[in-house]
Amino acid sequence: MNDALAIETRALGKRYGPVVALDDLDLRVPKGSVTGFLGPNGAGKTTAMRLLLGLARPTSGTATILGRDVAADATEVRRRVGFLAQDPRFFEHETARATLRFTARFFFSGPARAIEDRIDAMLDLVDLTDKADRPVRGFSGGERQRLGIAQAQLHDPEVLVMDEPAAALDPVGRHAVLAILGRLRTRSTVLFSTHILDDVQRVADHVAILDHGRLIAQAPTHELLAGDGAATFVVRVRRAAPGLADDLRARPWVASVDETHADDDRVLRVVADDEEAAEAQLLRTVLAHPDAIVVDFRRHAFELEEVFMNLVNGRGGAA
Repeated sequence: MNDALAIETRALGKRYGPVVALDDLDLRVPKGSVTGFLGPNGAGKTTAMRLLLGLARPTSGTATILGRDVAADATEVRRRVGFLAQDPRFFEHETARATLRFTARFFFSGPARAIEDRIDAMLDLVDLTDKADRPVRGFSGGERQRLGIAQAQLHDPEVLVMDEPAAALDPVGRHAVLAILGRLRTRSTVLFSTHILDDVQRVADHVAILDHGRLIAQAPTHELLAGDGAATFVVRVRRAAPGLADDLRARPWVASVDETHADDDRVLRVVADDEEAAEAQLLRTVLAHPDAIVVDFRRHAFELEEVFMNLVNGRGGAA
């Protein structure tokens, strides 16, 4: 058992007859992290979460949450874990406050005032204080998701598992839910699934990527966004600048040069073996070409979408 991990699975698998929904998942979620569980629809994210929560039985492998086996210690695991389903359902005629009171009955038996204080704190956490006493039937999609987060967080769980918490929301609703996820990092370890790469890049400090039921990458977000570690620069040049790409390829500190065209400009993507040499000499080398007019020069910053597509395509789409 690794005490630094909130969630750990080993060769966790799930089959439905001949169909492999999840294949030998070795997932590691560090304590105190916000981990984005990323993958396209049908990748196996919901299956993995159902196994973690004891809502389905694995075909193979094991899973632990906070050091407890999710099958053998199911009651204790559920006591320490909160869960938000992709489409949370409520009694439409009840208010947000009444909904949380109902949920509180499953976890608390203390003084009524203390329970009310906890409910007020959760409503404040998800920015629903001003709508606490309105029926849920009038809530927007984003407000329902925020109420679902309050419900999942009500008993102060050490781990919060969320299935696509912002996928069906408009930009305003997504922004509000992601802001709440950021606040939760000081309260719980958060694992949330999504197929929206931008959501992960905005709030997650760790990423696990699933494709066709198999884990293809997991790492701190900043490490994934660093690519393969090579320094990459983008140079956009006006006019033809003949021979420029070949000149750059001949430099000892250059690993590769990819050349594309954008309108009348030439765009060079330069990968350097020696970062310091590239920073000192690359722009000077380009400017030394008399026909070259540099209109853009920058260090390439990887986006999660680019990393994701490289990983998926690198697997060749294997099932």
